[in-house]
Amino acid sequence: MAKTPLGRLDPRAFGMLELPRIDPQILDGFRALGDLTGTTSDAMDECRITGVVPGSTLRATDARARVVGQAVTVLNQRREASERKKSGLGEIEAHNLAEPGDVLVIQGIAGVSSMGGVSASVGKRQGEAGAIVDGAVRDIDHSRGIGYPVWCSSVSPITGKWRIQTVAINRPVSICGISVSPGDLVIADEVGVCFVPFERAAEVLAVAQRLTKREADRLAKLDSGMPLEEWIKL
Repeated sequence: MAKTPLGRLDPRAFGMLELPRIDPQILDGFRALGDLTGTTSDAMDECRITGVVPGSTLRATDARARVVGQAVTVLNQRREASERKKSGLGEIEAHNLAEPGDVLVIQGIAGVSSMGGVSASVGKRQGEAGAIVDGAVRDIDHSRGIGYPVWCSSVSPITGKWRIQTVAINRPVSICGISVSPGDLVIADEVGVCFVPFERAAEVLAVAQRLTKREADRLAKLDSGMPLEEWIKL
């Protein structure tokens, strides 16, 4: 049964209420990759796909976290009026639509928090894998403590309640200059974040698995004592 909006935003703000779904076996295939974002990035290079953000740009709040999931998108814009009676943040609508394993992807504002501890707790309750925020977040001790990893371009204690307006849910967003559509595949670890277009997930996985096998074979031969002059020809 399709979920219905909570009424927090104008119905016209929603691009879709249900995401197209990637085969779970494809998601599991990515999760099985050892060097998660490194191998995915190499595969995207081979497939001529632009969509990788370095970990120095989107920093992981938990260096141990690894995420593979589909994007539920949120578009936030700067709010001109400083109305302090009602928050302009509406990512609760995205949390409401998310399925377990999904990743919240927020186009936010530099220096102003698009997500705090309460929002992270809601995301955790919904079973989300984590969040990617091109903008600031706060309460990262809380999100890290509950096991809800966040990748963000900055951290700030400044609330977005009166400074940010959520204007769209599940419409295309721009994350560090990369266009991300709802349903796209999100791959993230401490090294960086990869956004794989929905329709190319299987193609990228096949290349990543081939690259993984080749790398494993080369390392096995290196460990076996193969002379370097022979090994570099592999």
